[in-house]
Amino acid sequence: MSTNNPLTAKAIAKMIDHSLLQPDMTDNDITRHCGIAREFDVATVCVRPYDVAFCRKLLEGSDVGISVVVGFPHPNSTTATKVFEAKQTMADGATELDVVMAYGKARSGDWNFVEEDLQAVTEAAHAGNAIVKVILENCYLSRAEIVQSCQICEKVGADFVKTSTGYAAGGSLADDIRLMRSSCRPQVAIKAAGGIRTLDDFLEMMAAGSTRQGTRSTKEIYEEALKRESENRL
Repeated sequence: MSTNNPLTAKAIAKMIDHSLLQPDMTDNDITRHCGIAREFDVATVCVRPYDVAFCRKLLEGSDVGISVVVGFPHPNSTTATKVFEAKQTMADGATELDVVMAYGKARSGDWNFVEEDLQAVTEAAHAGNAIVKVILENCYLSRAEIVQSCQICEKVGADFVKTSTGYAAGGSLADDIRLMRSSCRPQVAIKAAGGIRTLDDFLEMMAAGSTRQGTRSTKEIYEEALKRESENRL
């Protein structure tokens, strides 16, 4: 790490979307985790659609944004449903949308469907000044399909491509991130999610090219980063 641009625990926190997506989480769980997000000043909390308005109140006055998932974890909804979900959650306070690509259609070779579906959601999101992160679910895709998916995401104007939901057969792999990074122009960022539980996991994904990470292990990652920073080992 260059001494001109040192990595810090605070900088690491601002690369985290604190994930609150488990379907059995209660309101008390959400409240507690929004407190963690505030404490460590993460980039966003990534939440279920019906939690957006609740989280907006919990995070009022903080610098923590709200990401929401669309068509999650399975991209089975129609395009119109996804667009409606995007508009409703933005109205509730979401500023970033993590939308799952129709990877079954990608695997079928129906790239026109994939592009038109993502184009519609991206246009709706950008009309509401929201950032779009497209979840590819890489574990179900070939390398060629990952490349083409990234190219389509760039074409429709997505802001990020993301590795996975964290609820499929596989999560983030550094090799996949390197492939995604090489398949998009620099203006398209990479988000890693799925299996990022330690600082070393975080740093591996970052080194591969990811600038945002989805994880529930924020506290553990931050505290280890702070420890290493104090010891000049970060």
